[in-house]
Amino acid sequence: MAKHKRATHDAEVGAGLGTVHGDAAEGRALELDRLIHERIRLGIVSALAVNECLSFNDLKAMLATTDGNLSVHARKLEEAGYLECTKSFDGRVPRTEFCLTSEGRSALERYLDHMEALIQTVRDR
Repeated sequence: MAKHKRATHDAEVGAGLGTVHGDAAEGRALELDRLIHERIRLGIVSALAVNECLSFNDLKAMLATTDGNLSVHARKLEEAGYLECTKSFDGRVPRTEFCLTSEGRSALERYLDHMEALIQTVRDR
């Protein structure tokens, strides 16, 4: 497929999956939250949704990722206001802890609602 045609095709497919219309979306289009949709970031917010707070090392182990990868993704979520990061010391050992903000919890709920609507739309076809 030519580069231009491929880009157009990808945009059309992405638009079809990224927006839900009709009853499932309460009569309005819902845009997929691409910030949460990325695998590591979805893992972070999901883990924090069921745990009050988690340390950097706990999240790193849960998600089987590297320090740098977790840092980059956590920072994006923090900049969006979805996470709160607290740095402290446990004796002489630095400790970084993350908690999901109310804005982050709301964003996750919207994301899950959207994914459920997508699943229902596909199953109804």
